[in-house]
Amino acid sequence: MAGQAMKRYTARGVVLGTLKYGEKGLIVQMLTSSHGRQSYMVQGLGGRSRNAKLALFQPMFALEFEGLTSTKMDMHRFGEVHAGLVLQSIPFDVKKSTIALFMAEVLHRLVKESEANEMLFDFVWGSVEALDAATEGVANFHLWFLSHLCRFLGFSPGNEYMPEAWFNIAEGHFTRECPPREYRISQENALILRDMLECDVRYLAEVGLNRHQRVDFLSALMAYYSYHLDTINSVQSIRILQELF
Repeated sequence: MAGQAMKRYTARGVVLGTLKYGEKGLIVQMLTSSHGRQSYMVQGLGGRSRNAKLALFQPMFALEFEGLTSTKMDMHRFGEVHAGLVLQSIPFDVKKSTIALFMAEVLHRLVKESEANEMLFDFVWGSVEALDAATEGVANFHLWFLSHLCRFLGFSPGNEYMPEAWFNIAEGHFTRECPPREYRISQENALILRDMLECDVRYLAEVGLNRHQRVDFLSALMAYYSYHLDTINSVQSIRILQELF
């Protein structure tokens, strides 16, 4: 009966985080192409295969897998699972791996839906590819990612930039009228937001920002996100990014 109730499916997924389960178990939280955000139970992590299996489940690692589900299981399980993208730099570059950790934590906090969202998934998968391939502009990558992610979460800027505009956090609009302080993104940061939204990720190095500008713009983005999704405030890796970049 249990075998008859089992459903199998193939999908792609990006790892958002893991949680140890007992001595030889792991719960892997993923954004998947087929089921939105899902948790997967991995058991039998012991012996020589342990490290090889654990190596697959690092933040933002992109996987292709066979999923198993049934009415008798609380969580999905893996059948076959392997790397969907063979990452060349993220695991070995401390700056890129820190950005990947931040991206995973942001998605972990903000994406709750267990339904497929093809556009969001394709953006996230493509972002992993782009970060791994980047040779320049890496220090701006997390800012580009946040600037574009809001489009898939329902609060993208709703109008075109105009010269010397401010940005109104509450309305999600560029505006020539100075918004109230609590809803205001400065003219300098509004211009950077425009640049990030228009920039092809391959040319991020052309958005010339110094460390102070990056820290200030990240703070502005976090204020925008926290107005719409207050769970962003619990993202711990922001402090590490501010120190690195």
